[in-house]
Amino acid sequence: MRGECIELVGLAAVFLLNGCGVYHRHGLDAAHLCQVEGTLPTSKAGLSPDLEQKILSLDPTNVTARDVHDVLSRAPAPRVVNIHGGVARVIPRMVSFSEFLIGMGYPAVSLTNPSDGTYSFSCYESSTEIAGVIAWFYEREGLRPMMVGHSQGGIQVVKVLDKLAAKSSRLHVWNPLTWEEEQRCEIVDPLTGWPQPVAGLRLPYATVVGAGGITRIMPNQWDMTFRLHTIPDSVEEFTGFCKGFDFTGGDFLGYGSINHYKASGSAVVRNVWLPSKYNHGEIPNTKHLLNDPEMVDWINNYRPAKEAVVRPELDVRFDGDSSNIIWAADVWYSIKKHWVLELQRLIVARHQNHHES
Repeated sequence: MRGECIELVGLAAVFLLNGCGVYHRHGLDAAHLCQVEGTLPTSKAGLSPDLEQKILSLDPTNVTARDVHDVLSRAPAPRVVNIHGGVARVIPRMVSFSEFLIGMGYPAVSLTNPSDGTYSFSCYESSTEIAGVIAWFYEREGLRPMMVGHSQGGIQVVKVLDKLAAKSSRLHVWNPLTWEEEQRCEIVDPLTGWPQPVAGLRLPYATVVGAGGITRIMPNQWDMTFRLHTIPDSVEEFTGFCKGFDFTGGDFLGYGSINHYKASGSAVVRNVWLPSKYNHGEIPNTKHLLNDPEMVDWINNYRPAKEAVVRPELDVRFDGDSSNIIWAADVWYSIKKHWVLELQRLIVARHQNHHES
């Protein structure tokens, strides 16, 4: 609890000192644009028949370390859009999470912003722009992106989902290479070949941790006061993480069902309570878990409970630092699951299109 008080005081102090976690984005010049674009995955990239069959045979709910190493590592992966919290010092922690994913077998190219190599978006960047970037990536790569948000970044994740759910709005495609808005509000769906409005795109998975609490006082979050915990149909599966003694990111100090997320429609929503001893600002800091093979095995073997509200506990004692391992394991499970599902979706669509042609 004392640590959380320090976190709260530190949050206010850092804001006063202009220590906001922002990026100054700029597009690539013409000389580098084609070079970088050529390194990105594309929906037109072929998979061998053998690899396709192995991917189709995978069980998305039971993806093993061997599956990742022997099969998934040979295929592209959905873009993971990380959104960090409001102060500059949390950026390295989201970098740590990205490095954790890379260490677990996720391709770095699907975690980095192509124009500048950063691993995350800021919670102060426009939700409209982030939604447009997500549409751009899906059109190019054929795999729908996922979102992971921490603290104010979690609030921004829900904002993006709300933007995508507003089918009557005109959201523009946003190019992450030129960092400019494109003069169109539709993409060509890479699986069907038909026009797809940006508003109306449905993502496979999104998750937030430590969203709410004192960060609601920030002017950029006022519009989320009454809708933060309602998840629209612009995502298929959503996990909200909360914890007690969370002054910074938990409503009513992180206690009670007021911190629970619920679906407004058909989204599958889970609520996971993390141990109160977890430090709000440190939760994405997970790269250290890669140093212990026993921890890596535990993470790879982790299977979440199916209930809508769960309080998982660490069922083994490790010699090293296992902080944040439950959060890391749960998010990694879902990312693996939807990595498989998105690839299977792409392969099935290719086969159908080939048959129809």
